[in-house]
Amino acid sequence: MNVSAHVDTFARDHLPPPDEWPELRFDLPELRYPERLNCAAELLAGPPDDRPAFRTPDGAVWTYGELRARVDRLAHVLGGELGVVRGNRVLLRGPTTPWLAACWLAVLKAGAVAVTVLAQQRPHELRTMCGIARVEHALCDVRAVDDLVKADIPGLRITTYGGDAPDDLLRRPAPDTPYRAVDTAADDVALIAFTSGTTGRPKGCLHFHRDVLAIADTFSKHVLKPRSEDVFTGSPPLGFTFGLGGLVVFPLRAGASALLLEQAHPRQLLPAIAEHRVSVLFTAPTAYRAMLGELDAYDVSSLRRCVSAGENLPAATWHAWRERTGLAIINGIGATELLHIFISAADEAARPGTTGLPVPGWQARVVGEDGRELPDGEPGLLAVRGPVGCRYLADPRQREYVRDGWNITGDTYVREPDGYFRYVARADDMIISAGYNIAGPEVEDALLRHPDVVEAAVVGRPDEDRGQVVVAYAVLREGAPQDTEALRTFLKSELAPYKCPREIVLMDALPRTATGKLQRFRLRASE
Repeated sequence: MNVSAHVDTFARDHLPPPDEWPELRFDLPELRYPERLNCAAELLAGPPDDRPAFRTPDGAVWTYGELRARVDRLAHVLGGELGVVRGNRVLLRGPTTPWLAACWLAVLKAGAVAVTVLAQQRPHELRTMCGIARVEHALCDVRAVDDLVKADIPGLRITTYGGDAPDDLLRRPAPDTPYRAVDTAADDVALIAFTSGTTGRPKGCLHFHRDVLAIADTFSKHVLKPRSEDVFTGSPPLGFTFGLGGLVVFPLRAGASALLLEQAHPRQLLPAIAEHRVSVLFTAPTAYRAMLGELDAYDVSSLRRCVSAGENLPAATWHAWRERTGLAIINGIGATELLHIFISAADEAARPGTTGLPVPGWQARVVGEDGRELPDGEPGLLAVRGPVGCRYLADPRQREYVRDGWNITGDTYVREPDGYFRYVARADDMIISAGYNIAGPEVEDALLRHPDVVEAAVVGRPDEDRGQVVVAYAVLREGAPQDTEALRTFLKSELAPYKCPREIVLMDALPRTATGKLQRFRLRASE
């Protein structure tokens, strides 16, 4: 490990102990990065100034020359007037736009640590994440600033962009000169990506500068195989590493362009693909299913690559999409802990009903609870390792995710005799709905913050369109009004919309063991 030159060493100081890290593999020649590396500078280097980099729905185009100039200007402001020093954590919040992407690149180029969160997340969630990561600076789209202000985070300096105020980030004075990227190490922390575990407390995943390039130099290079003329788009926001990779890292690494959509539901994706001649699409199985019924109204002949992740891709959806478009969806499984996709298959290697094969540069196997590899055909826990590994920010759950040098993803899989990996189910209490990972206990905690709720349990209900939907069970205090709509309204103020239950069921008592332990499996069985 290189010695960090960070002024603010918080992130490095709170890495897990080295003996709790997974084994890292750098088997491919392209993964042998130099010791000194700034991933933002690498992503921006190379393409000619006049090549398109980012596009917007209204037809605006940012060229690589314009992107480089704007990133440099933002980096000057960060390191100058805003006083951001190397290693500071900088929160990034806003809808998916070129300016959000430029802020992310500027933070990394300035040697700081990017903490990108969803524009949907509520004050309670923002306060928790900022507390875990000790965030002191925030760059926020002016349209998404209200909840960040309401979070009332001690010591947080918020700078908005996209507004009319004289101190707006985009109006602040800065030199019109190139910004020399901070001389970071390949294993300096570049970003903290948050995920939620079964306890509901978010886990910060620390990723290095080399990790950002590694996901492009494995999955993107060897499975996706992008071209410089490609136009990327998709539905995942940049607060998800699925979206960060698919809409920023992969296109920039290939010298391609990305159409960044603030609204990217299925009803917006199809017209955007047709109008902007999109060739590479990233979205969840739910969206592919939803778009099937509308395909005849749009020209999607420009598509050549369709990537699915976030939840299991049903074989029926794969076949229906192939029949209607002639394209084989590239299925994949990734994790915030590992930054992006590590099992996948494309073209003639794609096999509906399976996730695929380990991506070049990655290894995978199926193990039992004792960590021993299981025979082909026997379900067990998916274990993977490669150039990126789980490193939680000061979290004892590191020892649960990493065992014997392998990352244990929490998914149950079967390895087929020919090496293909087939998804079986989640091995924990996570609910996967329309590509979003939702921790049931996190929703329970929010529900329990309502003064009338004395007990709560949340499970997933199977759903044909979304995979699963969230269902909450609650026990109210004696004499409280039996008003589920009031509970739903309360939860909307506490949680991002995708986490809110589709149904709230009131009960006299929740099923528990003799020792008082909640029996979620009985609620799942009733669903």
